[in-house]
Amino acid sequence: MAVFTTRSAAFLGLAVVLCVIAGEANAQQLSPNFYSTSCPNLASIVRSGMTSAVQTERRMGASILRLFFHDCFVNGCDGSILLDDTSTFTGEKNAGPNANSARGFEVIDALKTQVEATCRATVSCADILALAARDGVNLLGGPTWSVPLGRKDSRTASQSAANANLPGPGSSLATLITMFGNKNLSPRDMTALSGAHTIGRSQCQFFRNRIYNETNINASFAALRQGTCPRSGGDSNLAPFDVQTADGFDNAYYHNLVGQRGLLHSDQELFNGGSQDALVQQYSNSPSQFSADFVTAMLKMGGLLPSSGTQTEVRLNCRRPN
Repeated sequence: MAVFTTRSAAFLGLAVVLCVIAGEANAQQLSPNFYSTSCPNLASIVRSGMTSAVQTERRMGASILRLFFHDCFVNGCDGSILLDDTSTFTGEKNAGPNANSARGFEVIDALKTQVEATCRATVSCADILALAARDGVNLLGGPTWSVPLGRKDSRTASQSAANANLPGPGSSLATLITMFGNKNLSPRDMTALSGAHTIGRSQCQFFRNRIYNETNINASFAALRQGTCPRSGGDSNLAPFDVQTADGFDNAYYHNLVGQRGLLHSDQELFNGGSQDALVQQYSNSPSQFSADFVTAMLKMGGLLPSSGTQTEVRLNCRRPN
């Protein structure tokens, strides 16, 4: 991890200026060309780093995507999830939805170090995370898209906001629609974004109740998951969201839902006699429609920015304010 305590006075002065003017960023429009002059190699640096990370551990693509979700849903896409706790605030890393499950921070640290070496004090951690999430999806076989850039990093984080804003694995369909709606994301956006669960893993503690107590679940699937998730103990044991292609970004997640093989209660809620059944069926039959809607929803979510009164900057170290 890079340490930024020995910069020159001029460089530290630049950091102060960045902090002062960063509040203006919220009023500007994000643009894919934001760094075309100031950091023209940004996309290739992030792509190379994510390629290495995913080659080392394919699950990392899902982990970085989850970080992006959990960042944007709490006070906008501002890199706040990346901040370590300090003596003055308790951040988001140890909020209920993140504690002992959010991962990939070291990958973002490495990307930040590489970007800083080329474009010092220029690119926000929030933008690096947005690019890394896109590349993680694409490297696992999913779509790609042009990422609007120009976000700034928050100087603080809120554990209570993370607990309040992130939907849990036991959420009902009504709760999911409401929580996504609070972020100006439609039910269609919510169902498309939930397709992120076509990659990644979940801990036993988050799906135990479903596989032992719920009835809208395929019996053989429940038995399979019970093999690694006992009634008690083994809380951190992992199972793939998608039993078919665990690390391939495709539409199999929706096939699973139609077959009552959703891993989490909140997953199966999307296909349980409710308002999203027809859309789930559509996505299960049309991977191209799912991909198109997923990209649209990712762009909408990625456009969530912190409120205008938030103190922001380009952090030099993603784990702490300048």
